[in-house]
Amino acid sequence: MEMVQTGGRPLTRAALAGKRRALEDGRTVTRKDLSASAREAAKALGLRPSLRLVLSELVATWGEQDWSRLIVWPSNEYLVSRTGLSERAVRYALRDLVSLEIIAPKDSANGKRYAIRSRDGTILDAFGFDLTPLYARRGDWAEAIQARAEARERRRRAFDLVTMHRRAVVEALQAFAARYPEASVADLADAQASLDATTPDRRGNGDPELVLEAWGELRRMVEDRFYAAGCDGNTCPHVETEKGSPTEAWSKDSAGGVDAPRRTEQSMTGLAPALIVEACPVVRDLVRGEIREMHEILDAGQRLRATIGAHPSAWAEACATVGPYEAAILVLVVAQAHDDDVGSGQNRIRNPGGYFRRLVRLAGEGRYQIGTELLAMRRRRMT
Repeated sequence: MEMVQTGGRPLTRAALAGKRRALEDGRTVTRKDLSASAREAAKALGLRPSLRLVLSELVATWGEQDWSRLIVWPSNEYLVSRTGLSERAVRYALRDLVSLEIIAPKDSANGKRYAIRSRDGTILDAFGFDLTPLYARRGDWAEAIQARAEARERRRRAFDLVTMHRRAVVEALQAFAARYPEASVADLADAQASLDATTPDRRGNGDPELVLEAWGELRRMVEDRFYAAGCDGNTCPHVETEKGSPTEAWSKDSAGGVDAPRRTEQSMTGLAPALIVEACPVVRDLVRGEIREMHEILDAGQRLRATIGAHPSAWAEACATVGPYEAAILVLVVAQAHDDDVGSGQNRIRNPGGYFRRLVRLAGEGRYQIGTELLAMRRRRMT
């Protein structure tokens, strides 16, 4: 039975575990094979640079002997000269490589590293470090690399979900402030601030899954309260699409004119979300799923406002002139018209922001009927 000679080195479980690793019978290991195993081990274990350097130099000294154990015997002085590390750093690196069961020590009686040669110079055996564990654990390295890759992917997906919930909460609170300033959302804002303080940075080492569920719950709470505020505590029925034109009540044969529909009536009937989506399909790029609620149209218009180059002052003027909902519809009308214009290659709308401001003023003067234009746009798309 082979005895473990430590040469003054403390005997550890890792050292004994390394000696229990063995090569397959008849297996010939080249320096190229060992180098590949060293790279996989460094990647699987996340070795620090000093350990990578020392391990690389140990592999480089393998003479490709036809042995059952992969023994190398470079001195500390040699490793210092090759790696540029201090002797203490080399000793620590060797100790850590042993503790990680990457290499195993094979010490002589006096702790020196050397080869035993025959009279003709043939190397028979050696004392130094055994690289057999490095090569024998190739399967462990592959599994660890796969596990690390899966962990990175899980972490990336968790951060993406946290970012989505975080943005949704911020946008909902901003919408609260803009549309329901009288609503009390101090508790939601405090919860957001608390989560912001504890959410790890994507570039750091924190675990996003620790706060993922909390962000999802906060998002649900904010959106539920926003929906309740929009419904004024009542269940909101779906808005039916108005099949007729809001201007069809007047004709040339009419005895007199008719009053223009009030803004609230126009919004709830002729300017229903379904009609707007059919006339301006660009809104589908901003809102996923079926669009049924007026607030979804309003949110889409607010987001597209900057895209068409409309200044915030133009948006404020539009809200004061025709109301926020109709202002959002005009943004979508301009965005769709500009998109169609670019797609046709005509490029007639060179300043969408200015075009938006002009439509707002025409609508305010009663010279531009939003509902009529939407019906016309829808008819053009259906033909």
